[in-house]
Amino acid sequence: MKKIALALLSALMLINFSFGVSAYEFDETTANMDYSAYSGKTLTVFNWGEYLSDGSDDMMDVNAEFEKLTGIKVNYVNFETNEDMYAKIKGGGSNYDVIIPSDYMIARMAKEGMLEKLDFSRIPNYKYIDDAYKGLYFDEKNEYTVPYCVGKVGLIYNSKIVEGTVDSWSILWDEKYSGKILMINNSRDALGVAHFLLGQSVNTEDKAQWQAAADKLKEQNPILKSYVMDEVFNLMEQGSAAMVPYYAGDFLTMYANNPDLAFVYPKEGTNIFVDCACIPKGAENKEMAELYINFLADPAVAVENAIYTGYASPNKAVLENEDYVSYLAEVHPDAQKILYGDPGVSVEYYHDLPDETKALMNQLWEDVKVGGFNGTGVIIVCVVVIALLVVFFAIRSVKRKKAMEDVE
Repeated sequence: MKKIALALLSALMLINFSFGVSAYEFDETTANMDYSAYSGKTLTVFNWGEYLSDGSDDMMDVNAEFEKLTGIKVNYVNFETNEDMYAKIKGGGSNYDVIIPSDYMIARMAKEGMLEKLDFSRIPNYKYIDDAYKGLYFDEKNEYTVPYCVGKVGLIYNSKIVEGTVDSWSILWDEKYSGKILMINNSRDALGVAHFLLGQSVNTEDKAQWQAAADKLKEQNPILKSYVMDEVFNLMEQGSAAMVPYYAGDFLTMYANNPDLAFVYPKEGTNIFVDCACIPKGAENKEMAELYINFLADPAVAVENAIYTGYASPNKAVLENEDYVSYLAEVHPDAQKILYGDPGVSVEYYHDLPDETKALMNQLWEDVKVGGFNGTGVIIVCVVVIALLVVFFAIRSVKRKKAMEDVE
């Protein structure tokens, strides 16, 4: 889910940190905890790729700092989607101690008894988490999660290509921009855009509404350039596409490399998500996992992760850090508003859907993709088909000529 541009991170020089053992001032509760019982042991963390500050560009190497402080070795493993993570945990093939899933997946895992309840006496830095992100639908009693990152989906567009006022998802269906429109290659987000445009809930269980959303995407297929994930960065930064629905934090990354790009939350509404640190049921190192989660919630660590990921932090101490606020202003004049402000439109969390609805969504998504979405791909297919036909007729002509010669 989440790429970082090195050019964007160069602005980190505004923050008065430099890498080293004594470079970071951790909260007293972080620094003074007794870690002696765990020294030399190994903790396995399962997280999204590029979703934790790793020491690049003079930033904090979060895992290395945790290892120095505690003596605990971190085995750090990445996953690509919530569904991949879920399958790994459900299958029991590997033992993970800390995982960072998204809201709807947390709800599913909690319902299925796949998460441990946290002992918050070992997570004193939980006090820094903003109350706005506590008691949410996926963890109403605040038993399983410590919020880690917050994001919203918006519309990124090239102001040199797109004309007029941009305030609606409907522009993604404007034939004027045929061949220059990108769509996010993710079933819930892509279908979510269609749901919002049609005035439907992204969590609807109505089959007709899901069909309507899929039909809306099929209607868009002929004018699409392609469905994208990581390749969106190059395409938008190079000016090769006009628009794409994508994550607000990633817009700031793209903008650093192409100031012609602009961002808006469309008036029909959008998705908001919260990713949280959790412990899977039966984790072998629950106490160490809680210490690691506490470390992630330390103000110094939270600031570094907010800069590295480009996403909003649910940690109150981050926005109270003047250097971080100055950094945001350097990145984009509206960066703080985009990440932390009221989007001015309705927002909706994705919920875990009933199995029947999920199956329908997956089938409809396959139907949308099979329908042909990639303009470049269609051209390539056509060229290949034509080439095969040419070869076929050439071979047939040769065979016919040879047959005639044999008859003669």
